[in-house]
Order: sequence, then structure tokens, then C-alpha cells
Amino acid sequence: MKTLVPQIVTSSTLRSARRGLAAVRRRLNLSRPVVRYFHQVDDPYSALAARALPHLEAVWGARVIPYIVPPPDAAAAPDAQRLRLWSLRDAATLADGLGMETSFTSAPSPELMTRAQAALAGIRDATVFSAISSAIERAFKTGKASAIPLSDSDARAALARGARARRGHYLGGMFQFEGEWYWGLDRLAYLEDRLVRIRPGGVRFSERREVDLEARKAPAGTVIEAFVSLRSPYTYIAIPRLRALSEASGAELRLRPVLPMVMRGLPVPLAKRLYIMRDTKREAERLGLPFGKVSDPVGAPVERGLAVLFAAMDQGKGADFLYSFLRGVFAEGIDAGSDQGLEMLSRRAGIPAAAMHAALADESWREKAEANRAAMLEAGLWGVPSFRVNNLPAHWGQDRLWAVEEDLFALAGYSN
Repeated sequence: MKTLVPQIVTSSTLRSARRGLAAVRRRLNLSRPVVRYFHQVDDPYSALAARALPHLEAVWGARVIPYIVPPPDAAAAPDAQRLRLWSLRDAATLADGLGMETSFTSAPSPELMTRAQAALAGIRDATVFSAISSAIERAFKTGKASAIPLSDSDARAALARGARARRGHYLGGMFQFEGEWYWGLDRLAYLEDRLVRIRPGGVRFSERREVDLEARKAPAGTVIEAFVSLRSPYTYIAIPRLRALSEASGAELRLRPVLPMVMRGLPVPLAKRLYIMRDTKREAERLGLPFGKVSDPVGAPVERGLAVLFAAMDQGKGADFLYSFLRGVFAEGIDAGSDQGLEMLSRRAGIPAAAMHAALADESWREKAEANRAAMLEAGLWGVPSFRVNNLPAHWGQDRLWAVEEDLFALAGYSN
């Protein structure tokens, strides 16, 4: 039963059945595909995503219904100040990586926010919504409120409508199509994968970025720091590419494990957990990795795993054990809290049972994990997986491994 619910949540069979039923309903009603889009005015990811709305209608024949939504609550997006600063920087990285003009790079004033929300509140036409969003981007860059059209629309009522329609998710910049959620330009390719089946032959708005794994050697002494967690499914699917990047570039991969968010007192609401599981499933499928038979290691299994992981790192087997553990708990349903389960995960990483039990008796991992957490916060981040090449700005998320690769290329004297 422990692994059954995640298997149901991530089942590709059930997903296909839901999609098939939705398609039948659409055809019976002779209706266009309907995409709902949820826009957070001060969110730079939303600003980038809104640029795609006219494309979805013109190329794929979709009807796009835009909403404005308030920021996520503290439970869904803890550490709001770091999130705000990080989003501004990361959205600029994403725009540059996709060959687009960067969105605004500083938070708008309350006056600009109020005017922007009112300007978008009554807009239901996706093309007009996108055009006004672009004007708001320019106003946020210059600080000139006059660039935002005046409107007497009731922003509070529109935000409430958007919040109701967004039930089941928590972020801005989200697309919803027939019950499935897609976050911003990072997941737009999945939405376009579905729309192209309805209207084949169109040109995509943007292609996803991924690592190239070209053998371009970084300078001697280059280090890729990786802040990782034993309860992070995104860490699991990042590890193979991260190791391949290290091997291709010759850079040292230095693991910096931390306790999971929930074990550091940061909440992870149900809607967020469900989205992460489903999103990881489709990313794992794209990468050819198994996922979905989950035995949640939260609590003692994570602590035991960290004790072994730090010991394995000292033996040069850290990445092997990290991948073995994460694959075990997220794809094979192995109970890492049992001696039998942990011994199996350790053994296939080259760690004998005796060494595993010796590691479990050593509590020094707690101080090391805390030092890693402090270093991650100092880098402006609070979540995993996060990466940093030497002392360059850090990147958060397995979606940004291509940016890590670009940092390695830059150090090697190459340009993309």
C-alpha cells in the first residue's frame, strides 16, 4: 500500500486513459482545445510565458483563457524573499538560454503592481492579454507607470476568480490543459507535444534546453558543487546527467547533501507534492529513467541514508550510493529504513554491509549536512538540486543543467 498510491498518481496508463477520454469529449462537442493560463503579474516566469499565448492560438488552434492570480502562499513557496530574487535572476538565465529578450530584472513597486493587475483584470482575449503583459514588462523595466494602460477593472475580483480556477496548483505562469499542468516555458514543450497531435505540422514556440554533453575540458581544478537531498525526485533524475557533465568536462563533482525541506521545517503542501511527482514522471520518461514505485524515505530512512552517503563520499563512492539510494526509493519501492533495504542499496554502490553499519554509528554527518545547508543559503538558494561551478552564480533545479554546462564551457574558453 505504501508504494501503491504514488504508482497510481504517476501511472502512464491512467494518464493516457484520462487524455483519451478528454479527447473524445472534445470531439463530441466539436470544440477547440482549451488552454487555461494563470498569470502572476510580478512573476518574471509568467511574463515570459505570456509571450506564448498568441502562438498557442494561431499555430495550434487552441482557445487560451487567461487569468490573473495572486502569488503562492507561504506554505507552497517558503522563503519568499529568496524566491523573489532568485526568480528574477533565473528567468533572465532562461530567456537568454532560449534566445529571447530578458524580462524585468527587479521587483515592481506597489504602484506598478496595482496598475498592472487592473490593466489585465478584465482581459479575456489571449492576444490582447499578451500585448498588455509585454507593455507591463517594459513598464517594470523602466519604472514608468504611464506605459501600463489605465483600467477601472476590479483586480481583486479577477484575482479571486483566478485563484478559484487555479485550484489544484499553486504557482503563477502555469498552463492547464484537460486536467494537466505545465509550468511556464520550461514545460511548454509538453503542452505543445499534445497540441501537435491535434493539429500536426506547426512550428513550436520554443524548444526545451538540455545538456549537450560535448567533451570540452574545463580548466584543472574546476569543481561542480551539487546540493542534493535523499528525498528529492528531481535530484534522482539529475544525477546521471550531472555525472556525465563531470566526466565530459573533467570537472570534479562535489556532493553537498542537505536534509529535505520538510525535515528542515519547510512545509510541502499536497498540491505541490502531487505536481512534483507527476512532473518528475514525465521528465523521467523523457530521460529514459524508471520512476513511480516510491517508498518515501522521509525521517529515519533519510538520516540513515545520509550517514552512509557521507561515508561513501569519503571512499569516492558518493555518487554511486546517491544514485542507488534515490533509484531505490523512487523507482523500485525499496524501504531504506530497513537494514535489508539499506544494505541492498549500499551493496550495489560497492559498500559492504560492515562499512554501512559502521557509518550508521557515526553522527558526524549532521554537522556536515548543516554546513551544506548554510552554504546553500549563502548562495541565495534554499532548495535542491542546486548546482554551482567554482564561485559562479548558482543554478537551482535539474532544468538548469544546461546552464551549468554553459558555465563549464565559459571556463574552458568556449562560447555557445
